[in-house]
Amino acid sequence: MHTEQDLPSRIGWELPPFYCPFERELVHPKAAEIEERCVEWIDAFGIYADATERAWGLATRAADLTSRTIPFGEVEPMVLFAEWNYWAFAADDWQDDSGPTAARAVAVAEHGARLARTVEAPGPSLLPPGPHTAALEDLAARTRAMLRPGQLRRFTEGIREWVLGATWQNANAERGLMPSLEGLAAARICSSGTRFLLTWCDVANGIYLPSDVMYSAPVQALTDAAGFIVSCDNDVFSYNKEDHHVPWEQNVVNVLAHQHGCTPAEALPMAFALRDRTMSLFVRLRDRLAGDGDEQLRRYLLSVEQWIAGNIGYHNTAPRYTSPRNRNTLPVEGASYDITYADVPSDPGAEPLPVPALAWWWQQLDG
Repeated sequence: MHTEQDLPSRIGWELPPFYCPFERELVHPKAAEIEERCVEWIDAFGIYADATERAWGLATRAADLTSRTIPFGEVEPMVLFAEWNYWAFAADDWQDDSGPTAARAVAVAEHGARLARTVEAPGPSLLPPGPHTAALEDLAARTRAMLRPGQLRRFTEGIREWVLGATWQNANAERGLMPSLEGLAAARICSSGTRFLLTWCDVANGIYLPSDVMYSAPVQALTDAAGFIVSCDNDVFSYNKEDHHVPWEQNVVNVLAHQHGCTPAEALPMAFALRDRTMSLFVRLRDRLAGDGDEQLRRYLLSVEQWIAGNIGYHNTAPRYTSPRNRNTLPVEGASYDITYADVPSDPGAEPLPVPALAWWWQQLDG
């Protein structure tokens, strides 16, 4: 980790071991090419206003995220997906739900509605002119040309979920509310862009599940559980990047601290216990589905595993998180969390989490 400013961390810089019983540290062999093409695209549209903004934009390492979460995918969809990720990181920073320049919930909702419609239907621009809109329109046109109709529908549904979750968080921040764990669990899966991301994993990996399979309760439970795990991991890795916000960021650590009347450092093991018990559920549900499913479903299950594992590896070294902007003038190359992995979950329990809104995930084990 690297920090220039003397800003202490509420949770520290050494994270607990991550339970991740999947193959790890996979990276696409064309990762360097994908990143180079993305940077050329970024510069062609002038997405970042100046050299400093460009440095922090590239520090998101969205191409590395793509290359780690889809380690064996087709290159052309991966390039487009990585460009979407760079664009989405910029949009996410704009609609930041706690900072002093945060967009209001109504602005996020309006912008999101225009965004989704721009992607799913060609026509006059619904967004104000500028580099970000021009880049979006390029992404949208190429996405409509590349995706099958069902994939495009799922992707735009993912955008609407992402916007819905972001609007909910912004509305809470405007009212100074820290949500309950149940409220966070239900909405955080949306705001983390679960289906926005997994659609591209399917496209790049050549996976196409029939809608009756994709939207079946067991597959949706597994997908949501994966989204919850990734959301918890994102919250932990992002914590020190966002701990200057007032009111405090709505993440799993702060929600648990608020609920239990403890410090964030004391809540950190609780957050890992939640994600670890969910990981155990994911493994059991994956095995049940793999035993009953065909090749396409088994490939989908493997793709979701790779998303979870790749997301951890990405966050461990991405300068956006390892040398956060609230503590550094510029991103620092080589900074790392130096995470470790656990062989067993920190919470070995097999019963559902004490979150009624998520109990139905465990019910799918009985199908």
